[in-house]
Amino acid sequence: MKKEIHPKYYRTKVTCMTCGNTFETGSTVPEIKVDTCSNCHSFYTGKLSFTADTGRVAKFRKKAAITEAKMAEKNTTK
Repeated sequence: MKKEIHPKYYRTKVTCMTCGNTFETGSTVPEIKVDTCSNCHSFYTGKLSFTADTGRVAKFRKKAAITEAKMAEKNTTK
């Protein structure tokens, strides 16, 4: 193998933002934060949970509501 072309390999700490679970794995990134891990994901636990709604879907809905409000304001001023 050629020297100095490979990225540094870390003993990475992974932290779940939903349940707070932490574990270690190997990666080229020193620290990883995930939204849902295997301890709290509904596929692995068999329990239905709606914690994923606080991520991208909620951001999209917020932006869509702002855009609709601006369009409604623009249409009423004409």
